[in-house]
Amino acid sequence: MDLEKWRKAGKIAMEALEYGKGLVKNGAKIREVCDKIDAKIIQLGALPAWPTQVGINGVAAHATPDPEDDSVFDNQLVCLDVGAHIDGCVGDTAATIDLSGKHEKFIKASSEALENAIKIAKAGVSLGEIGKVIQETITKHGLVPIRNLSGHGLSPWVIHDSPSVPNYDSKDSRVLQKGQIIAIEPFATDGAGMIYESERANIFSLAVPKPVRSPFAREILAFIQQEYKTLPFTTRWISAKFGKGKASLALSELNRLGILHAHPPLVEKNKGTVAVFEKTLYIGDTTEVLTRLN
Repeated sequence: MDLEKWRKAGKIAMEALEYGKGLVKNGAKIREVCDKIDAKIIQLGALPAWPTQVGINGVAAHATPDPEDDSVFDNQLVCLDVGAHIDGCVGDTAATIDLSGKHEKFIKASSEALENAIKIAKAGVSLGEIGKVIQETITKHGLVPIRNLSGHGLSPWVIHDSPSVPNYDSKDSRVLQKGQIIAIEPFATDGAGMIYESERANIFSLAVPKPVRSPFAREILAFIQQEYKTLPFTTRWISAKFGKGKASLALSELNRLGILHAHPPLVEKNKGTVAVFEKTLYIGDTTEVLTRLN
């Protein structure tokens, strides 16, 4: 393991997240904010591990604007999820910004749950114990964790690897091992504590490469394989490179053939409001927070 690459990616992800938090303001165009954060990651010496994601109110994850979406921030609770990678070594981090000033308990519940989980995360601690701490912290604030979203392991070019790190007391007796890299990601909500996949996705990743007939699809598939490998990308990026019409036709065909895996927005089941905070950790002789600024 090239731990220095993981450290550098983590630091850049955190710098980009902090930069992005300063851009999330009422009236700012969401698409422009996402594009600026992605550009910042490149400026800092890494590549985006996925398109910057912005979950609004009841959307927990996997949301990023379409190419011509001119929506603006408007007094919402905003979940900002940023990833940077260096040669597939990923820094994964997230924070929630309250633009209304009315959702302080959501911020406290999720951020404190993350802090408390990091305090006990070390080799030999069970996954269930981490989930229990997260659940107890969130429920103390009168909210509930999202049970079917979790933290996760990270490995080169794989952003959701084992183990799954639960956000509730799952009783999972498996323990953290030295050498693991994990993301802890507590989601707090006043809803049902469950999410579902909405119908339409604009974030995809390469699933099963196979031959295709269409020249457009073949060209864009080659570009995806070269530029992103197995990491997620968005229609906005492909449209910027190839034009909206060509991108739309090609991605539609690649998706229909099962070559791509779609990542639709994840929405709270009862339309509850959602907050999340996330950091990436290396489990060694001691636990090191990789997504940090110093």
